[in-house]
Amino acid sequence: MNISNFDYELPELFIAQSPIEPRDSSRLLVLHRDTGKVEHRIFREVGEYLREGDVLVLNKSRVIPARIFAKKSTGGKAELLLLSRRDELTWECLVGGKGLRVGSLMRIVAGLEAKILEELNGSERLVQFTQPIEPYLEKVGHVPLPPYIKQPLSDPERYQTVYATQAGSAAAPTAGLHFTERLLHELQVDGVKLVYVTLHVGLDTFAPVTEKDPAQHKIHTEWCELSQLTADTINHSLENGGRVIAVGTTSVRVLETAAMENETRVSPYAGSTNLFILPGYQFKIVDALITNFHLPRSTLLMLVSAFAGREKILETYQTARQEKYRFYSFGDAMLIL
Repeated sequence: MNISNFDYELPELFIAQSPIEPRDSSRLLVLHRDTGKVEHRIFREVGEYLREGDVLVLNKSRVIPARIFAKKSTGGKAELLLLSRRDELTWECLVGGKGLRVGSLMRIVAGLEAKILEELNGSERLVQFTQPIEPYLEKVGHVPLPPYIKQPLSDPERYQTVYATQAGSAAAPTAGLHFTERLLHELQVDGVKLVYVTLHVGLDTFAPVTEKDPAQHKIHTEWCELSQLTADTINHSLENGGRVIAVGTTSVRVLETAAMENETRVSPYAGSTNLFILPGYQFKIVDALITNFHLPRSTLLMLVSAFAGREKILETYQTARQEKYRFYSFGDAMLIL
């Protein structure tokens, strides 16, 4: 494989700058892997492709206001993006600002400062706060929208799923943004089982693959959890002919991580995952995938290419451009069957 195999051109006009209202009125491209057939629908019609006994797996992680502005001890501006928590006072962060080296001090508000303990990869730093940062986030933090979104978001809740309950992500699991509470209720009435997992989205959402050989890319570790109840529901459904439909690439990674010990079932799991899914990967649990349209050269594009075939995905993306679909976080959705 070469990184160029996962490249495609996308003019900026295709990049959605704001979410569509209501959530479930976004478009839905349905790709049938077995035949290559493509259908064009509206997201609220997704239930027509699900069956009684299927399990819909949703990531309940909630985006924290992880973008923090600070001042260096020299008076210059600095910026922190919280990525993952090491302990009560210490976080891995992306930093912005000149001269932020080991020992650099940054003032956030009165009584709250941050010190760089270690330089990690690129602009990543290990940062220690003088107090736990969580109680301050509502006051000093901002929701970190992806860099390709240039317009401010009037309602920060539109960058959260309607079922987001467990705070910890630096970016939203965006495939779930299309669901409304009403749509989820209708799916349950039709016999679709809803289960929830957690994966706190971290740095890899922001970090493009730069290695010529994607297999050499070091994917960043993220924390995830799949409960005993969720495992029992999924395994019971599989035993009775139901399908597992993952909502988003994050749910895929949790499910496949939880299936590593027994390749036909999932086990309860809580811990880190660095599972990197590339073409050639044999999926153990996931039967169908709801996902958005992903950036070129991204690990997310590689995952969906592994699921549906690289050439088929790139052909489908070309069709989506011809049909004027909206791309990326606030864009339209795909259902891959």
